[in-house]
Amino acid sequence: MYLNCHTYYSLRFGTFSEVALLQLAQEHHVRQLVLTDINNTSAALNFMRKAPEYGVKPILGIDFRNGVDQCFVGVAQNNEGFQELNTYLSHFLHQHIPIPERAPVFKNAFVVYPFEKVLLNEYDEFLLHEFIGISVRDLRRLPFSRLKNYTDKLVVQQPVTFRNKRDFNAHRLLRAIDNNVLLSKLDDDQVASEEEKMYPIANLAQVFSEYSFILENTQKLLDGCELFFDFSADKKTQNLRHYTGNASEDVALLKKLAEEGLPYRYPEVTQAVKDRMAKELDLIIQMDFVSYFLINWDIVSYAREQGFFYVGRGSGANSVVAYLLRITDVDPMDLDLYFERFINLYRANPPDFDIDFSWRDREHMTQYIFNRFNHVALVGTYVTFKERGVIRELGKVFGLPKEEIDALSAGQTNLKQLDTIAQLVLKYGRLIHGMPNYVSVHASGILISEGPLQQFSATFLPPKGFATVHFDMIAAEDVGLYKFDILAQRGLGKIKDTLGIVQYNQPEKFTFDIHDVKTFFKDPTINNLIKTAQCMGCFYVESPAMRMLLKKLEVDNYLGLVAASSIIRPGVAKSGMMREYILRHRNPGRAEEKGHPVLLSIMPETYGVMVYQEDVIKVAHHFADLDLGEADVLRRGMSGKFRSREEFEKVKDKFRSNCLAKGYAEALIDEVWHQVASFAGYAFAKGHSASYAVESYQSLFLRAYFPLEYMVAVLNNGGGFYSAEFYIHDARMLGATIHPPCVNQSVAANVIYGTHIYLGFMYLRDLEERVMQRIVNERVAQGRFLSLEDFLDRVPIAMEQLSILIRIDAFRFTGINKHELLWKAHFALAKGKRVEHPKLFKPKQPKFQIPKLHTTDLETAFEQWELLGFPLCSPFALLAEPAKNSNGQQHLQAYLNKHIDIYGYLVTVKNTKTHTGKRMHFATLLDCYGEVFDTVLFPPVAAKYSFRGKGIYRFYGKVVSEFGFLSIEVIKMQKQDYVPDPRYADMRAGKKALEDKKKDEERV
Repeated sequence: MYLNCHTYYSLRFGTFSEVALLQLAQEHHVRQLVLTDINNTSAALNFMRKAPEYGVKPILGIDFRNGVDQCFVGVAQNNEGFQELNTYLSHFLHQHIPIPERAPVFKNAFVVYPFEKVLLNEYDEFLLHEFIGISVRDLRRLPFSRLKNYTDKLVVQQPVTFRNKRDFNAHRLLRAIDNNVLLSKLDDDQVASEEEKMYPIANLAQVFSEYSFILENTQKLLDGCELFFDFSADKKTQNLRHYTGNASEDVALLKKLAEEGLPYRYPEVTQAVKDRMAKELDLIIQMDFVSYFLINWDIVSYAREQGFFYVGRGSGANSVVAYLLRITDVDPMDLDLYFERFINLYRANPPDFDIDFSWRDREHMTQYIFNRFNHVALVGTYVTFKERGVIRELGKVFGLPKEEIDALSAGQTNLKQLDTIAQLVLKYGRLIHGMPNYVSVHASGILISEGPLQQFSATFLPPKGFATVHFDMIAAEDVGLYKFDILAQRGLGKIKDTLGIVQYNQPEKFTFDIHDVKTFFKDPTINNLIKTAQCMGCFYVESPAMRMLLKKLEVDNYLGLVAASSIIRPGVAKSGMMREYILRHRNPGRAEEKGHPVLLSIMPETYGVMVYQEDVIKVAHHFADLDLGEADVLRRGMSGKFRSREEFEKVKDKFRSNCLAKGYAEALIDEVWHQVASFAGYAFAKGHSASYAVESYQSLFLRAYFPLEYMVAVLNNGGGFYSAEFYIHDARMLGATIHPPCVNQSVAANVIYGTHIYLGFMYLRDLEERVMQRIVNERVAQGRFLSLEDFLDRVPIAMEQLSILIRIDAFRFTGINKHELLWKAHFALAKGKRVEHPKLFKPKQPKFQIPKLHTTDLETAFEQWELLGFPLCSPFALLAEPAKNSNGQQHLQAYLNKHIDIYGYLVTVKNTKTHTGKRMHFATLLDCYGEVFDTVLFPPVAAKYSFRGKGIYRFYGKVVSEFGFLSIEVIKMQKQDYVPDPRYADMRAGKKALEDKKKDEERV
């Protein structure tokens, strides 16, 4: 009897989940129910999946509204009707236009107009599929309305939005947030009636007992609806089933491509390769994943045609067929990648292929996929109300001042001392915490389906213009839609750009193949960079944590880097096995002493320690005797991407019972389970880790042999883990001469000529993009600028923009002091902004007599600091008091287990907490020689001292070594002062004179 039910996916309106709605229906003995969220279908698939558990026949519809103004409710008679409703809604969501008040003629959907809307618009004719909805509230007015005579059109339309008063309060808060108004200013017409709740079915029937025909009409409508989605374990995939349009042709094409890839990948084909390929092909065909492979092949083939760099990773990188189709560059034979992680007969979903493109190329590739295939959409995701966001939103709703909101959000308040309003913010914040706030776009997922995606959901159009479904990746997998992951990363942009820079800067040395990674694996120069952690700017190996791990593990080869790429993940560290892995790696014999024989036999190359995702499957299968399907349930259940917790719990119990049956000690079972549980959701598949390591080696090759070109590419691709300042510093340490922007040499990005790097105009934060373009376009068209006057004749520019260029010394080629240039500029542009029009004749520039002016290095440094965000000189040259010592990273070994006094320029700091919740810091700094060193502030010290932004700090602490990695355990720390800005010396002197004069007067 309930045709108009809302969940909290009626965004900023509804108040509870689709599961809570089903629970409510069960409690009220409701056996049929229509889910009709407002202009949204996010909950539809899970509602359909879960309904049978609650004895409810699920029906789907949409509540079509403009804002809160209800136009009509659409109720799907069948799956075709749901597709009709989704297609109709999608049109308006894509076009961002109002929904008409009168519905179109749906072929497979009913339309219910609200009682009030029919009266207001004086509708008097209704089609066969159209009805008039009467709520409990409307029933009081029906006897006095002309509509009482429409006996065959009246149906029960009792909206369900709330369960209780608490929900209604949450609803009012959501409406105030949505309207961005104080709760006290919220208009009544923006709020639903408090009577929008569910009554027991017997009570509802009693209320309408005088109008039995309304009940009969409603029951007939509900009985006329039947929808079905297959959520079973053996469901058919809803992805595009045939790449070529024919199953046998798909199989023939896949086999042909694999055969053609053999000589490229394996110049000497062994029988082992042939056997592995045949085994994989048989399973791929048997599991009906052929089209999935071919679509991925199509995507990467197009990318290669366009000259785009990409990295194929994920569990699919464990596949020889993927390697032969060039979806991935990881050779699973070389790495002995675990076949069953990639695919097994128990696996229902296809293997993961995450394909990374340069951040510049990803949108192009997404557009290609939308153009290439018929039924494509991005996967949705839900942005929920988080704790701090809720406090901020409700703080505004309750009218708290910004300062109080900031303090409350940051948790910087004593809860016992909060006033009534602040306490209300916290109290009601709990009502909406975790609710969806809006539907967004998944970071990478694309759906390519057999039929229109409107079969499953309406779509909306985010700013970049790609249709996006309302549901997330979990709901997609539930119904048999498996996403293709197309990601963006800057590392690939760095590699691609470096190749272009090398071609123009050192063309004679461009004789290498960047894809010849097997040669790189054996290169001692590259491997030494890894061993010494000289990896600044290189993909996945440049962070302080990775640099530390590489040194501790003494990594100097590809396999070591593959392992390190997964060991660095949170789970391995959390389980304590990162430390144990390092100990076993550095101490021969420890693995046999500490490791269990079964675990050592399963994972000999990682010393019996679980490092990769497939290790979970191996341990579950070989150690606990779970079958491969159960083992994969275990892996997926811990990843947080698995829906069926009941199934996971069963497998978890079986893991323990099987181990006990095999006679393992309780302590061993607990230890192994702890390892599995603590890192399974975070660890990489080995093929995934290997893909990362391949890209790392490509980056390291370029850094080793073309370091300056590589650093320019790093900077032009937005840097990486560190800020631009430190990549510029690293380029200088590698032999570059760094120049500030120049109107005759620079472009928007950084450029290199030989060993000279000219910073791009992009670092001048207040310089307009159009000014940059004019400068470059004019210089390309008419040649270099000869003087400031020549520049002013050719480039229309406002005084404030010209001032930026002069102050950064972009006209230093003139040989004229920039103070003099500023005077000239002010005289030349005295009337303000230049008129932008073509100049037939060069205007005659007036001559002015300007006194001789000078600029100091100190002034230049502070000018750069203001305009670029950092000085180009050593920050140590700006100290107010010179450093009391010259200790640096090179001296740490001599101070091992002793105390050291050292100065450092802060590069980055990681603020973290111990397992007891106490704050501590890890900081990386540059010493006075430009070398990097590391410090740690344990909780007692962190309680006394904290980092106060960028700058130079003086440390006193103990030098310690952990597995050969040297760091300083800080005891005391003090931030150092810089010299005063000399540009404002006269101002400070004047202020001091006034203060002195005032004091003198007071004494008199």
